[in-house]
This record gives sequence, structure tokens and C-alpha cells, in this order.
Amino acid sequence: MASPVKPGRVLIVAGSDSGGGAGIQADIKSVTALGGFAMTAITALTAQNTTGVYGVVPVDTDFIAQQMRLVLDDMGADCLKTGMLHSSAVIETVVDVLDDVAPNLTVVADPVMFAKGGHPLLEPEAMDSLRGRLVPRAAILTPNIPEAEALADMAVSNLDDMQRAGEAIMALGAKAVLVKGGHLDGDRLTDVMVTSDGVELFHDERIHTKNTHGTGCTLASALATGLANGLALRESVERARAYVRAAIIAAPGYGAGHGPMDHGHSLRR
Repeated sequence: MASPVKPGRVLIVAGSDSGGGAGIQADIKSVTALGGFAMTAITALTAQNTTGVYGVVPVDTDFIAQQMRLVLDDMGADCLKTGMLHSSAVIETVVDVLDDVAPNLTVVADPVMFAKGGHPLLEPEAMDSLRGRLVPRAAILTPNIPEAEALADMAVSNLDDMQRAGEAIMALGAKAVLVKGGHLDGDRLTDVMVTSDGVELFHDERIHTKNTHGTGCTLASALATGLANGLALRESVERARAYVRAAIIAAPGYGAGHGPMDHGHSLRR
């Protein structure tokens, strides 16, 4: 009998979401649903629900490093996905561990700056570390429009701006950038991927719903799972986008605010 195919290993370095819609909770569910093996290093604890973030407790950087080192030294990883890295010290710690233990590990970086309700999740002084340390380590960066504006230091109001922002972020050292277009108006939603091979647009009809909490975390983790399982970048992006869309459509409608998606939709078909 042939040995079973081992799932791709994804180490997720991100914060916890007590409401389960975003953060580590969304990451673990997404990786598992798409056939990966999820491992974690928690950077912060948040007290939140669908109406907002009400408290944040940072995890000590030495403990973040210990989590990462123990996992990488013993179990290894095929891809690393970053989420909420709220301070310069956390970003520096994560990249230092990568440089020391896994310098060639594929990194999918979701540059989390704000919660869905607008609560800031990145200290302003951390932007230099984000640009100078994390961005150059990314095989692909997945900013939404406000994040792309901050990273590229420019306004983004249309598809041409999204492309220019992606190119500006690539100039900081990222191998590829997927600028997500959900913050633009209109019934058509377009994401713009910029790589060394050029620019590609991904289109979908917008789903008009408030149940979009955790879409960024989910997309990045789904993308990381594809890469960890050996898919090419474009195929990983396409599969991740399709997974997020289906999860939004299947959203259970929990909570009074920005509700969670259904990460397990594919398991209940």
C-alpha cells in the first residue's frame, strides 16, 4: 500500500481572535479545510466579537521566538504565514528567527494593520520594520487597499493605482504582491497581482454582505496552504479566492456586527 500523502505544513504567526472569525482561529480552520497541517506561534491575544476589538494583550517576544523555534526545529514547515505582528519588536523577532532557523522558508505575509471595524492592530512606529524587514522576506504580500496605501505611501482609488502600489511594494523587496480590491466601490471586485512576470487581474461579482470578518486572514492562509502543498502561485491564489468566496456565501450569520464566514463549508457539502 502506498504511503499517504503528507499535508503541507503551514506555520502561522499571528494573533488570536476570541470570536473565531479571524486571526489564528480562521487560519487554522482554513489550512485544515484545504488539506494542510496548521502550526502556530501566537503573537497577541485579543478580546473581540463581531462588533469590535475590546482588548489586546501582547505576547512576550521571547515567547513568540520560542514557539517558532520549537516548531521549526522539530517539525519543520513548508510555508510560513504572518498575520497580526503588532509592533516593531514583534516583526524584528519573527524575521530574526526566520533568518536564523529557516532563511529559505516561503513566507506569505498578510500586513494586518486594522481590524474589520477599524481598530488599529499595528503600532505606527512599526511601519519601518514592516517595510524594511518583513516585506523583503515575503514570497507574496496580501495587502488590502488601506494597507497598500500605507506601504506604498500613496492614495489608491482605482485599478491603475492598485497596480502602481503593488509595484512600489515590490520595489521594497517582496517577490509578489496581491492587492485586494474589496475597499473600492462597485459591483465588481478585482484583485491585482503584481509579480516579476507582470500584472494579472482576478475578477468576481461583489457579494453584498456584512459577513466578511476575517477575509484577509483566510485568504492568506488559504494561499499559504496551496504553496505548502506544492501548487504554483497563480493556482494557489485562484483556489484561495474561490475558497473565501464560498465561505462568505455560506456564512452562518452570527453576531450583530461584521459576521464570520463558514470556513468549514467544504466539509458539509
